Amino acid sequence: MTSREIVLVQESFSKLAPIADQAAALFFVRLFELDPSLRRCCQGEREQQGRGLVRLLASSIHRLARLERLQPALRRLGHRQAAHGTRDEHYAFSGAALLWTLEKALGPEFTPPVKAAWTQFYVVLANAMLDGAHRHELAA
Repeated sequence: MTSREIVLVQESFSKLAPIADQAAALFFVRLFELDPSLRRCCQGEREQQGRGLVRLLASSIHRLARLERLQPALRRLGHRQAAHGTRDEHYAFSGAALLWTLEKALGPEFTPPVKAAWTQFYVVLANAMLDGAHRHELAA
């Protein structure tokens, strides 16, 4: 990611902080609209899952300038998610739900450059997690 993309993601994420719980709830609503089968994978306390999503994003965004430190943690997460039934195609639905949520939450501040930065950010996250998931498959 470019330094400008990193700044755009960090600045826009900081604007979500006051409504993080609502944004996380929106994310799951949209995710289940896109793929209702994911309800099975995402069973449990929705508020807890929402907080986990926000923590993942916050932690990843905080470490964006040092991707080499971020990627091992994301690979481990992808490995764990694969063990819980997350499949490759689920990442596309999650990415679409994330961008939709950001558009709804940020409104007119979700400009094309901000969208492009978040898209690139999600590609970084998803690729590292998929790498971890594929390593899980090889180990199984």
